[in-house]
Amino acid sequence: MELQQLQQEKTKLENRERDLDEEMSGDKNSKKRAEQELDKLNATIKQKEEELCRVKPEYEQLKKKEEVIAKELGLKEQKRKELYAKQGRGSQFTTKDERDKWITSELKMLSKRIKDKSDDITRLTKELEQDAKKKIELEDDVEKTSGEIESYKNNIDEYNKKYYELKKNRDQQHSDRNELWRKESNLQQSLSAKNEELSKCEGEFRSMAGREIFNGRNSILQVLDSFRNRGGYEHIANGYHGLILENIRCDEGTQTAVEVTAGKRLYYHIVETDEVGSTILKEFNRQKLPGEVNFMPLNRLMVGNVQYPKDPNVIEMVRVIKYEDKYDKAVRHIFGRTLICRELEAAVKTAKSHRFDCVTLDGDKVASKGVLTGGYYNSSRSSLEIQKRRSALHKEKADLESQMTNLKRELHTVEEKIKEFGADMQKNETRNSKIKDTFDKVKTDIRLNKEKVSLIDRSKQSKERSLNQLKSNLEALQSTKEGFEAELHQDLLSSLSVHDQREVDILTDQIRQLTKENKETFTRRMQKEAEKNKLENTLNNNLVRRRDELTQALQEISVEDRKRELDQCRSELKTIEVKIKTLDKSVSLAERKLSDQSSKLKGAQELCERYKTEERECQEKINDDAKDLEKLATKQNTLQQKINDCVKKIRELGSIPTDAFDKFHNTALKQLYSQLEKANQQLKQYSHVNKKALDQFMSFSDQKEKLVARKEELDVGHEKIRELMDHLELRKTEAILFTFRQVAKNFTEVFRKLVPGGHGQLVMQTGNREETDLPEDGGGSSLQGFNSDTFTGVGIRVSFSGNISAEMKEMNQLSGGQKSLVALALIFAIQKCDPAPFYLFDEIDQALDAQHRKAVADMIHELAGDAQFITTTFRPELLEKADKFYGVVFRNKVSHVECVTREKAYDFVEDDQTHG
Repeated sequence: MELQQLQQEKTKLENRERDLDEEMSGDKNSKKRAEQELDKLNATIKQKEEELCRVKPEYEQLKKKEEVIAKELGLKEQKRKELYAKQGRGSQFTTKDERDKWITSELKMLSKRIKDKSDDITRLTKELEQDAKKKIELEDDVEKTSGEIESYKNNIDEYNKKYYELKKNRDQQHSDRNELWRKESNLQQSLSAKNEELSKCEGEFRSMAGREIFNGRNSILQVLDSFRNRGGYEHIANGYHGLILENIRCDEGTQTAVEVTAGKRLYYHIVETDEVGSTILKEFNRQKLPGEVNFMPLNRLMVGNVQYPKDPNVIEMVRVIKYEDKYDKAVRHIFGRTLICRELEAAVKTAKSHRFDCVTLDGDKVASKGVLTGGYYNSSRSSLEIQKRRSALHKEKADLESQMTNLKRELHTVEEKIKEFGADMQKNETRNSKIKDTFDKVKTDIRLNKEKVSLIDRSKQSKERSLNQLKSNLEALQSTKEGFEAELHQDLLSSLSVHDQREVDILTDQIRQLTKENKETFTRRMQKEAEKNKLENTLNNNLVRRRDELTQALQEISVEDRKRELDQCRSELKTIEVKIKTLDKSVSLAERKLSDQSSKLKGAQELCERYKTEERECQEKINDDAKDLEKLATKQNTLQQKINDCVKKIRELGSIPTDAFDKFHNTALKQLYSQLEKANQQLKQYSHVNKKALDQFMSFSDQKEKLVARKEELDVGHEKIRELMDHLELRKTEAILFTFRQVAKNFTEVFRKLVPGGHGQLVMQTGNREETDLPEDGGGSSLQGFNSDTFTGVGIRVSFSGNISAEMKEMNQLSGGQKSLVALALIFAIQKCDPAPFYLFDEIDQALDAQHRKAVADMIHELAGDAQFITTTFRPELLEKADKFYGVVFRNKVSHVECVTREKAYDFVEDDQTHG
């Protein structure tokens, strides 16, 4: 993917290089053609300017001559016109005074006009002087700024050059950063692979050491980290030296012997002193960390000098183990009294004769006390080998992490440089942009100033013509004024004098001669003016404009910029090519590795196919065996069925002697069939006898005993249930009668209050609505014979006159008011027995007279202490005892509920009674 991107980028850069090369060649040709054309144009401009310099003085001379002639001609004509006017005033005015008055008036007007003309001349003269001064300033400004343009252009070129250099450096840093990113990615992948390998190795290490020892090691490392972070425990952290396993090394051939000798002691922890060990252990227990640890304090280990036997067949184990001198006590403590022997026989002999533990290279161990241990030892699960791999992986991981740290540092430096170059490029671009803006502004100012100069030149001609015209008019006015002043106070004549007539004739000849000269001068001046205008138009509108365009084009054609951009493109292309070559090498190496892996994969696939073939064969064999097994199982089931049939037949025979099976156990099958045939012949004589009678009798006897026992249990349960039902019925009847007595007592009292002199009582009714006299409240014995199911209802007997013989039992016999009183008495009786939180009555006093309404109001007031009563009424008696009053009014077709006072309530009731 990266190679493809580089190839695409290379193609883009090659196309860009080709385009830049063509553009640069085109710029060079264009610049050369523009320079040649500019040279020709400058020569043509010079030639035209020389012709213009030759024609312009002649034109100016003819122009001045024409102006002088025109001025003189105008004066002559004005003089002649005044003389003719003087002649006409003889017939215009009748008297001299009238004429003098008119002349005086005309002189005043002429003086005013002369003054206006003089002011206009002064103004135009001042404007021409200001324009001339402004033209000089503009030309100086143009000359000055023209000199600055080249300086600005050089500065712009310098900034462009610096920008491209900065861009080149930044692109190089970008390339370096991309390369560093690629290296970082590769390092990250390598580091991830190492972490996976290390994690796998740690898992193997844990399985070899055991969970408790592995957790103990991790807990010790955690304790040491807490000591380092806490501070003040550096001597404790430095006094811990790791496991025995981590501090010894040996050759591959002796690893098995070393591991067999040390066993689990390889995972003992070496500490400098017992204080270090105890401190670590205290912190270990304080933090309640998991695991098992064993310390070997170097200051407590006592190792004496051991005299080893001088035998060529044995070697001291401490000699094959490599370790640092400071761990000598720990190593000798474990391996000091162990010898390595070549053969097991030599090990047995040496252990017996010299009292040393001996071990062979294969791991067979002979203890000094004669105990012999050995067997197969899996060398692929060697703790020392795993530790060696762990150490190598930790070292490689540390190297990779160091490289990663250095790479990140370099990457940070490169990124800082990229930011720095970017900031410099931005500053350079900002400055260059400001200079370009200034450069464009200066060019615009030059163009505007040149346009202003051209405008001043164009306006100068018109102003000069106007000034000359004003001067001519002023002279004519002054001449007219002089004529009027000369004529003033002269005699009024009807014709010109001889002197005036002679002067008119002379003026006429002079006017004729001046008119002729004026025409000739005008013709020549127009020819020169046409020639001058043509030259100026060619210069200003064609040649000079084309020269400015070529100059602008030459300024815009920057071959140096193209060259710098081309160099930058070529540099980037070269860098890309180097990267592509590097990637090609990497791709080739990867392809070789891929080819090797493909070969291995092919071999593995062939091996896999072979194994699959073997698996299929094994599966087919398993299927065949399964079929055979199924046949055997079918046969087994058939035989088992025959056995079950035989057992069933045996059971059908009835009781069989206990020695029947043992008696015929060793009898031959043929003999058994013969005896069976004889027994069957004999049994045919007793075919009408029930052979199962005894078994059935025993079975039915057992069933009978179980059923009798079950019946006795059910009878006891039935009796208990009947007792419970009678008790519950008694309790229910007591509750009904207790409640009825309370309600009946309350009914009698309430009715007596509602109907003074009256009498009322409640009676319990049984079947057919017959009244029953209830027993006195004397407990359960007095209720014998009463059942709650016999109660069908409650009856009411009332007398409003107090005469018991006049009691009424049917409610239909009562009037509406009496029914209301009976109902209220029953409600109030129940309320006293089982109070409710509130009662809502709707016009309960409608059918009552005033006496009974007052009695009801008194009763409600009496009971209002324990409950809330809400009543609606149109009578005043209930209002006397009420606490709160609400009126319902109908306004705008809507009912409204309002809280009112007692007085308003009375008024409302009285109004209702009045209108009712």
